[in-house]
Amino acid sequence: MHEKKPWLKFYGDVPATIDYPKMSMYEAVMLTAKERPDDIAYDFMGTTATYREFAAQIDKYADGFAALGLAKGDRITIAMPTSPPGVIAFYAANKLGAVSSMIHPLSTESEVAFYVEKSQSKMALTLDMFFEKFQSVMRESNCLKTLVIAKMQHFLPGHLKALYWLKAGRKNPTVRENNEVKLLNTLLRTDHPTAAKAAVHTDDLAVVLYSGGTTGKPKGIMLSNYNFISEGLMVANWAGLDMNYPKMLAVLPIFHGFGLGVCVNTMFMAGGTCIMVPMFDPDQIAKLIKKKRPNYLIGPPTLYAALSKNPNFQKSDLSCLRATFSGADTLPRVVKEEFEAIVQKCGGNVKLLEGYGLTEAVTAIMATPLNDYREGSVGVPFPDMQAKIVVQGTLEEAPVRTEGEICVEGPAVMLGYLDEPEETNATIKVHADGKRWLHTGDIGSMDENGFFYFKLREKRMIKSSGMNVYPAQVEDQLTKHPLVEAACVIGVPDKDQVERVKGFVVLRDKSAAGTDLAEALIAHCRKDLIKWSCPREIEFRDALPQTLVGKIAYKVLEEEEIGKLKAAGKYAGEH
Repeated sequence: MHEKKPWLKFYGDVPATIDYPKMSMYEAVMLTAKERPDDIAYDFMGTTATYREFAAQIDKYADGFAALGLAKGDRITIAMPTSPPGVIAFYAANKLGAVSSMIHPLSTESEVAFYVEKSQSKMALTLDMFFEKFQSVMRESNCLKTLVIAKMQHFLPGHLKALYWLKAGRKNPTVRENNEVKLLNTLLRTDHPTAAKAAVHTDDLAVVLYSGGTTGKPKGIMLSNYNFISEGLMVANWAGLDMNYPKMLAVLPIFHGFGLGVCVNTMFMAGGTCIMVPMFDPDQIAKLIKKKRPNYLIGPPTLYAALSKNPNFQKSDLSCLRATFSGADTLPRVVKEEFEAIVQKCGGNVKLLEGYGLTEAVTAIMATPLNDYREGSVGVPFPDMQAKIVVQGTLEEAPVRTEGEICVEGPAVMLGYLDEPEETNATIKVHADGKRWLHTGDIGSMDENGFFYFKLREKRMIKSSGMNVYPAQVEDQLTKHPLVEAACVIGVPDKDQVERVKGFVVLRDKSAAGTDLAEALIAHCRKDLIKWSCPREIEFRDALPQTLVGKIAYKVLEEEEIGKLKAAGKYAGEH
């Protein structure tokens, strides 16, 4: 552990501590707007807003939400892609002292119902294409009283507005307004009383994000204003963000801590320009890089692998790039080398660097310094974040270069898990120094210079295309099928997805096994689980391997799949 951060004198002029403003996120954005009113705050598919306009939009949304009854302490579910209405609503809710529960808009109806009840949201904002799903949830909910429905064409420039309408907009459900359902566009065109800024403390709960658990049910991660403000300023200082290099391509979604905390909120804390990308489409992203010339690019390894293969990216002038970081998954060496070779060929001079983080600390809490790459390292902690390795199952700090559990401490560490005090106490523990340390459940080591090396996750989790998949959640869904006796889900190494989800199933009636049932089981999963969590394939077994204590030996299945890949010459080594 290195509290004084001696490396900072070698890796730039980032201060060892940052004076974080003790305010709400809304107040912090308004401060930026006051300092840089005419600079571009965001660019969404060609629709732009200056900070002055952005501030006015946030206030307008807050007026409308307040008129619908949203007030301090209330919860609002925001199920939107990375886009102006989702981002503006996030800060508007914060002005009112409401808590934003951020979820994936493609969540299934049962998942939406779970998140709404978990957060006790009285209001939800989503797109018209998801209206029927949310309306069905509202009919059965004891807490959800108001739906605000946005139409994406209202936020696109003219030529894209018409194209979107022809390709998608005209197919979306018709939304009829009533006392419970309001169109966002109507809300914004209506004059409402000016909503007062709520008395919000910097340590107040502001955001709930979600992470899967070992029980199969997602946990709500409670994050404060201070968590987000400190994270944003630490990232901005680390990356050296200034107005000579103001533009970030926001590829990751806003329901993801990485997307919301780094790609969006960091830019608004620092006064940069957030180029919003509504969906993960490598070809569209490549075109945006060529046209918008961002200075910062952050995404999962799958993004960089896809860009390296993209003809548009290969023909772009990439001298605009100042820093590129890979997160949300371990970066394969081949992906790093291919990307860097293309960037250099196209006039750029950046390295693809790794970082480490988790939603329980907003997101990224350490990264490789811009000028000091070390093989296999995820870097060093950001200013004011501390990290150490402890002997597994203890609070005892492990010797240098010894593997143990990664623990982190600092201003980005969550308040706790929503309504789960036992889970919170098992994850956040007070050490001998009197500080609250977050036990990540991840295994790693630290060298004598304070560089950290991520090894593996102690908790079962699959990383598929940069997204977290929790096997327990998928197994729970599979075993709900009346024909399934037992199930085990693993991640199989995959060149494009890093890991693809595979299910092993034991049937009550073994003779029912076959392609049709495998497809039916995948469809059964998709009924209640978001698409990326669902198995890509099902293999039927007469029995599943077990450990000596009678648990399903999922590691045996993982080793079997790796063995098959090796035999076929398709295994590229550990990711």
